[in-house]
Amino acid sequence: MAGSGRKSTAFRSAEWFASSGKYGFVARSWMKSQGFGPELFDGRPVIGICNTWSELTPCNRHLRELAGHVKRGVLLAGGFPLEFPVMSLGEPLMRPTTMLFRNLVSMDVEETIRANPIDGVVLLAGCDKTTPALLMGAASCDIPTILVSGGPMLNGRFQGRDLGSGTDIFRFDDDFRTGKLSKDDYAAAEAAMSRSAGSCQTMGTASTMATLGEALGIALPMNGSIPAPDSRRQVLAEQSGKRIVDLVQNGHAISSIITRQAFENAVVVNGVIGGSTNAVIHLLALAGRLGVPFDLNDWDTLGRDLPCLLDLKPSGRFLMEEFFHAGGLPALMARIPDRLHLDAPTVDGVPIGDRLAHAQCYNDEVIRPVDNPVASQGGIIVLRGNLAPGGAVIKPSAASPDLMVHRGRALVFETADDFRAGIDDPDLDVDATTILVLKNAGPVGYPGMPEVGNLALPKKLLQQGVTDMVRISDGRMSGTAFGTVVLHVTPETAVGGPLAHLKTGDIVRLDAQSGTLDHEVPDDEMARRRTAWTPPEPAYDRGYGRMFINSVLQADQGVDFDFLIGSSGTPVSKLPF
Repeated sequence: MAGSGRKSTAFRSAEWFASSGKYGFVARSWMKSQGFGPELFDGRPVIGICNTWSELTPCNRHLRELAGHVKRGVLLAGGFPLEFPVMSLGEPLMRPTTMLFRNLVSMDVEETIRANPIDGVVLLAGCDKTTPALLMGAASCDIPTILVSGGPMLNGRFQGRDLGSGTDIFRFDDDFRTGKLSKDDYAAAEAAMSRSAGSCQTMGTASTMATLGEALGIALPMNGSIPAPDSRRQVLAEQSGKRIVDLVQNGHAISSIITRQAFENAVVVNGVIGGSTNAVIHLLALAGRLGVPFDLNDWDTLGRDLPCLLDLKPSGRFLMEEFFHAGGLPALMARIPDRLHLDAPTVDGVPIGDRLAHAQCYNDEVIRPVDNPVASQGGIIVLRGNLAPGGAVIKPSAASPDLMVHRGRALVFETADDFRAGIDDPDLDVDATTILVLKNAGPVGYPGMPEVGNLALPKKLLQQGVTDMVRISDGRMSGTAFGTVVLHVTPETAVGGPLAHLKTGDIVRLDAQSGTLDHEVPDDEMARRRTAWTPPEPAYDRGYGRMFINSVLQADQGVDFDFLIGSSGTPVSKLPF
C-alpha cells in the first residue's frame, strides 16, 4: 500500500474500483457518468488534486486552470486524476482572520482523502494559510504528496517604482493618515499594486510557505518563485502531476520526505530569505501531525544566527520576480551548503543537494553573497522571560537595530478595537520610547490569532518623524510587515498569561540579543493582579468557533487542535450499505 516504502501492485483505490459485485458496480458506474472510460479503472493509481480555487480568494483565482496542467501530467504518467475542492482561505477578505479556519481546512483535506479512493495527492495552494492547511491535512493521512503553489503575482507598479503587497500598503497607510498622500493617489496605488493572479510578491507568508515547500523537499524546484502568470508555472504543475504517480507507485508517503532533516533545512532557509514569523507556527503544527520531534527551541538554536541573504521586501528592496530571475531558492541555498542537510530527500527523487549542484545566481544584488548580507542577523529570535514564559518571537531582519535592546513604559490596549479607537488621539500619552502593548489577540482571545501585532504607530509620532517603536502582543503579524514587533507571547492573555496582568505605566525590557522579554512589576503586585483577574467571555457559544476555543493549543505548539496531533493514516472505512 502507499506509504509502505515498497512498490505497490494494488492501490488503496482498488478497494473501490476493482471490487466485484454491487460495491464495485456502484463506484465505477457513477464515475462513468462523468465520461470516464473503462481504461481508467484498470488498476492505475488515483491522484487527488486538492484545489483551493475561489473567487473569494483572489490569490488563488487561477488554480482551476493550473489543475488542468496537473491532470495532464498525471495522465501522461499513467494515473487517474480526480480534482476535489476544499474550503479556501483568502487573506484579503476573510474575517475575523483566516488563521481561525486553518485547522478546519486541514480537517477538510484529511477527511476528504480518507473517505475517498485516493492514492496520492497534489495540493494546489496559494494564499498563505492554504499551504499549511493542505500540508497538515495530507500529513495526517500520510499519503504520497506534492505541493504546487499558485506563485507570486507580478510586481506592482506606481509612479515609476515597484510596489510590494502588504509592505507598501503599511507605508501608504501611514502617509495617507498624515496627509502626505492624496486620496486620488491612494486610489491609484490601490489599482496598481495587485495587477495579476497570484499571491503577495513580497516575502510574506504565502511566498515564505511556498519557498519552504521547496526547502522541505515536498515541492519541485522553483515552486516558490515562478510568477503566477509565467508559463513555467504551468510546466511545473504538469511535472508535479507526473511525479506524484511515481511517488505512489513506489510508496513514498509524505512522512518519508518531510523528515527532521527537512524541518532543519526549512528553519535555515527561513532565516536566509527573511521569511515570515508565521512560518514558526505552521511548521510546528505540521511537525505535530507527522510526529517529528521539533519545537520552538529548534527555531532559536537552528535559525538565530543566520544572515539574511535575500534582498526582498519587507527586509530588503526587491520582489519575487527578481528572486526568480536571480536563480530562485536553489541559487540561494547554494550559498549556504554548510548549513544544510544536503542528503535530505525530495519529491523529485534525488537528495536536495543535487538541486544545488548546477544552481547559478544571476544577480548578486538580489541574492547576496554570505559576506555581503542584507542583515547580519536574519532568522527568528525566540524570546523568553517573565512576560513570555512559553516564548515569543521577533524577526530581526525587519526590525530596527537600535530598538532590539530597549527598556520603556508600556502603553497597554486591552483589545484591537480599543487600539484602533485610541491610537490617533492627539492627547495620547506616548512618545518614541513607549512600548505599545496589545492584549487579547491570541488563539483563544480574538479568537484565531489575527495579524494585528504590527500595530500602527500613533499619528502624532508619525508627524514627528518616528518610524518604528517596540510593539508587543500575543497575536501575529503579516509576513509582509516590518518593524520591531514582538509576537506570539505565550501563554496568551485570554488564558491568564502574564500579559493579561500588564498595565499602562509598567516597565518592560526587551533584550533580543540575550533572548529575553521581561516586565519589572514586583512579584507580590503581579500575584495580586492575577487573583483579581477574570477571563474574558468566549467569543463563540456554538459551532466551529466554540470548538476552536475549546480545543486550540497555544502558539508554541502551532495553534493546532489538541485532538489533531499525530496522524491516522488512510485505512479504508466501512462500507456504507
